[in-house]
Amino acid sequence: MRGVIVAGGGPVGMLLAAELGRQGVPTTVVEKLTETHDEPRAGTLHARTAQSLLRRGYLPAPPRPRDPHAVVEVPFHFGGRPVLTLESPAIEGAPMIGQAQSDIERFFEAQARARGVEILRGHRITGVRDDGSHVTVTTDHGELTAAYVVGCDGARSTVREAAGITGTTHPATFAGILGLARLGDPARVPGGWTHGPTGWTLINVNPAGHSRILTHEFTEPLPERGAPVTLEDLRAAASRILGHDVPMADPVFLGRFSDFTRLADTYRRGRLLLAGDAAHVHAPLGGQGLNLGLQDAVNLGWKLAMVVAGTAPETLLDTYHAERHPVAEAVIENTRAQAALMRPGPEFEPLRALVADLLSTPDGNRLLSDRISAQGVRYGDGPGLDGTFLPNLPVGEQSVAQLLPPGRPVLLLGPGTHDLTDVAARWKDAVDAVAHEEDLGAPAILLRPDGYVAWSGQDADHATAALTRWFGPR
Repeated sequence: MRGVIVAGGGPVGMLLAAELGRQGVPTTVVEKLTETHDEPRAGTLHARTAQSLLRRGYLPAPPRPRDPHAVVEVPFHFGGRPVLTLESPAIEGAPMIGQAQSDIERFFEAQARARGVEILRGHRITGVRDDGSHVTVTTDHGELTAAYVVGCDGARSTVREAAGITGTTHPATFAGILGLARLGDPARVPGGWTHGPTGWTLINVNPAGHSRILTHEFTEPLPERGAPVTLEDLRAAASRILGHDVPMADPVFLGRFSDFTRLADTYRRGRLLLAGDAAHVHAPLGGQGLNLGLQDAVNLGWKLAMVVAGTAPETLLDTYHAERHPVAEAVIENTRAQAALMRPGPEFEPLRALVADLLSTPDGNRLLSDRISAQGVRYGDGPGLDGTFLPNLPVGEQSVAQLLPPGRPVLLLGPGTHDLTDVAARWKDAVDAVAHEEDLGAPAILLRPDGYVAWSGQDADHATAALTRWFGPR
């Protein structure tokens, strides 16, 4: 019997599989597509995603800045307007990395295969049943069994339906079309975000080839979800928004989207779990959906691996929903706020001006930058560093990020923590202990494989309680 079956082989499913494979968990990915499709969808890795992938060993370490307190900034948008600047510490690298979603999927698939993960492409899941001691997955090629199944199978998740997990929804307020086509008169088409009487366009103009064209229209009635889309639909929408005819031809991709939202009420039911779009869908504003899903996979991967290996209690899986559900709620809130700001009409101009003024202040910009990039995420409100993301500080000859690729928690023991040596030895099967002389913000830090602090302090009894809570008694 397998340890885990991952339903869905998109970027989220492949990253989760790679994480499980690195820990030696027998894992199978079941994906209906026979190969990755190149589609002009998400193409941005935000700061916390890049920082997390750095700690998991998937990205190279950035060069050390001369000023350890330096900040890197890149211009960005909020609600279609260039009023936001994304920020990240220079020791972590750039706050944004451009990379096509299809390339991300291929990369993680290669990582998963290299670690022994079985990938069944061209297999469609038709049923999922939690049998109590294991899960049975029925496909059009036969049955598979595993200790756990994770649904990374998108907005119409079979796993979510099989688990009977309900969701909280908000109806769409705009209709979007995404297309890749040749513009007939590219010189007359504005690049970037453009506001018009019925909505917005976002166009990456390519005079010599296919341009990426997105339209967002607030005119009702909105088309049904899943309604077919034609090149004429895209051309007409772009023409209405821009106020003149926008000829286009030779489409190689056409698809619909909207700001419809759904958030699963729970991310786990028994041996069935959800990640990515199976757990949450929202408007693709700010490129946050892919990042939200990848961070789900990083959060869940080490927990599921430890539970399957028996080095942590099953209750550890309950922290997955407790930590990731509020993060998805916050993303949905800011994408809904962006959609509200994008509504056409002069009555919304004062609101847009007010938001622009607020984002021109350092505190306002930093607040929203941290929300879009997920750098404001903190798991819980414990004392000290508990729940925070530990910066990539030096630790002896290494850095924080260089300690984590093995996928094991690390107990960082600074000066004056000799009393914790015996405590650390009791959990040596699950936790690595690293002594150091640096000031990392607390005498001792229990660091999770995803870079977040599980506990900080100095008291041996408190350390024992924290290790027991996370990884069970010894």
